[in-house]
Amino acid sequence: MGAILAGKVTGITKFGAFVTVAPGKSGLVHISEIASSYVNDVREHLAEGQDVMVKVIGVDQSGRMNLSIKSAIPPARSEPPRAPQVKQTAAASEPSFEDKLKRFMQDSDNKMSGLKQYPDKKGARRRGR
Repeated sequence: MGAILAGKVTGITKFGAFVTVAPGKSGLVHISEIASSYVNDVREHLAEGQDVMVKVIGVDQSGRMNLSIKSAIPPARSEPPRAPQVKQTAAASEPSFEDKLKRFMQDSDNKMSGLKQYPDKKGARRRGR
């Protein structure tokens, strides 16, 4: 336990990734041991065939190894290299979050100012019926 080994990702599941560290020796890197930040999807951080450094954090009674990528990374680096990302051209033409928020706030202010101009008119209709 505690050894840092070079390995290769051989399989990815919802709950982690299987890494082969030597011929016939493999272990599981649980999703919580992939990065120091929250990992929602393992495939965002790892890809099959990717070389990684892992630390052996445990061996169960059956001889299965529990591995950690985040423990094998020096403190200066917080995350392992990510798998190549596919660039989306549609996302480049979309407005940013800040632009969307600004537009929403402007629309909201315009609607609110329209309601403030005629406060009695709306209330009179409701009471009159």
